[in-house]
Amino acid sequence: MNAEILKLENQLCFPLYAAAKAMVKKYTPFLNEIGLTYTQYIVMMVLWEWETISVKKLGEYLYLDSGTLTPLLKRLESKKLISRSRATEDERFVYISITHDGARLKEKAIQVPQKMSECLSLEPQEAQTLYTSLHKLLGKLEVRMFASD
Repeated sequence: MNAEILKLENQLCFPLYAAAKAMVKKYTPFLNEIGLTYTQYIVMMVLWEWETISVKKLGEYLYLDSGTLTPLLKRLESKKLISRSRATEDERFVYISITHDGARLKEKAIQVPQKMSECLSLEPQEAQTLYTSLHKLLGKLEVRMFASD
């Protein structure tokens, strides 16, 4: 067996993991200014776009399971940024809607992407290439995850 394969420097997963941690760390001071964690921020970004979405669809969209989403949504609800309601036709379905306070928070959050862009110092084309590559990887991982279920 070739021991080279087990070196950390030869693992694609490690720079992805380290970059994700570093990215969230860079976001933290900007998100603290608006009172959100990173996962709360990505939920709010979806709601700023869609206004109402099912918990199931939100989880699929953000690659989060219900065990992660439920406490996260409860915290956002306690901050009065979202409201949760059950579907009248089938109470198994829960919908999340942005509240007035949640919509107003968008005005403060609008500066976060610009501040992050300044931190990263990537050229627009570099950022687009990275984004495209990561989404391609996500697609390939999703196919494999669902294929093995």
